[in-house]
Amino acid sequence: VILCVLVCVNTQSVHRRFEYKYSFKPPYLAQKDGSVPFWEYGGNAIASGESVRLAPSLRSQKGAIWSKQPLNFDWWEIDIMFKVTGRGRIGADGLAFWYTTQRGEYTGEVFGSSDRWNGLAVIFDSFDNDNKHNNPYIMAVLNDGTKVFDHKSDGSQQLLSGCLRDFRNKPFPTRARIEYYLNTLTVYFHNGMTNNEADYELCFRAENVVLPRGGYLGLSAATGGLADDHDVIHLLTTSLHTQQQTGSGQQMSSDEQQKLSQEYQEYQKKLEQQKEEYRKEHPDEVRDKDGEFDDWFESDAQRELRQIFQGQTQIHDILRGLNKKVDEVIGKQMNSLSMLTAVYSHTQGQPLQPGAAPPAQMPALPIGRHDWDALVANNQIMINTIAELKISAGGVQAQAMSGCPEPSCVSFTGLLLVVAAQLILMLFYAIYKERKEAQAKKFF
Repeated sequence: VILCVLVCVNTQSVHRRFEYKYSFKPPYLAQKDGSVPFWEYGGNAIASGESVRLAPSLRSQKGAIWSKQPLNFDWWEIDIMFKVTGRGRIGADGLAFWYTTQRGEYTGEVFGSSDRWNGLAVIFDSFDNDNKHNNPYIMAVLNDGTKVFDHKSDGSQQLLSGCLRDFRNKPFPTRARIEYYLNTLTVYFHNGMTNNEADYELCFRAENVVLPRGGYLGLSAATGGLADDHDVIHLLTTSLHTQQQTGSGQQMSSDEQQKLSQEYQEYQKKLEQQKEEYRKEHPDEVRDKDGEFDDWFESDAQRELRQIFQGQTQIHDILRGLNKKVDEVIGKQMNSLSMLTAVYSHTQGQPLQPGAAPPAQMPALPIGRHDWDALVANNQIMINTIAELKISAGGVQAQAMSGCPEPSCVSFTGLLLVVAAQLILMLFYAIYKERKEAQAKKFF
């Protein structure tokens, strides 16, 4: 409880200020010439617009980046976002943050920087040299410029404090927040398992830590027999001031404001000159200032047109889905009809077994349009047949009158009645057969 009260009191009384000259972050982290503003890097380090790769995933690589100017304030907070990634289950060697009175080397012996430094080193050690299975490990090591770092024991006898945390191959970038305020060193760690910027946990806290004033900030990394990519995405520096320091520095802050405003005006002039030179060199690419950003935003008409197209696309998708469902239903009906037809054909083709009951008769159905057309056509055929038979009967009668005696010959009227009776029977049989076939078709 007492610790929470002290932290709350300190937080309320601290004046924070972002220091851009001791920071770097994307985008445009590196300039066109490859340099990082207010910083210098060397060794195997590579700077891009999004990050600084201190050491690539190759064997025996070393690199570092250092601030050009020393700090001009006593208390500070450093926020580092980095990624350490490798293909193996074990990586090497690690990454280190430096606060020293002198800038270190770019290919030094201690994680890419110089040994026997004077100041603070916060080391993110990923390789287990002492085989104690206590890596990856985060530790703080103080040095007065006379001690040699013990690599064999991973600095276990020299560290100020530390914590066991895994920072390799995380889904999101890992973060470390290093705070030095009122001779108290506090390190918070973000494990990179979430994208929430507030998911920090306390790694360690050490009091009565006295660091030299006016130190340089630096980051370095190194690889050994095993190799990882060591990428630093940003380093943000915030100066911390007490209320007494803020009150006593009012006049100095106004002078700094005038100086910064003058620098800003000079920068604006240089920027306008560069724009003018670019317009002269590329006249075809020069655009009207008023319409320069028109293409970045859509108008009301474009928004309405886009919404209409989206609605039509949704309607088209729904209709296409309904069409598929209708096709499926029709296919199922066709399959059912084919199955019923096969069953009926099989039933009609089987001979009637002795003693078995006859199949049930199809129910009588009314005559449809096609049935009526078929009946009319059959009647016309019957009429034509009767006319032909009448002509044939006339010829037969003439032959009978000339060759047969009167009593034994059949009269014309009797012959006509016999033929008419046969035709009527044939007509009724044809109608009966046609109706049976029509009823069978309607059933299916």
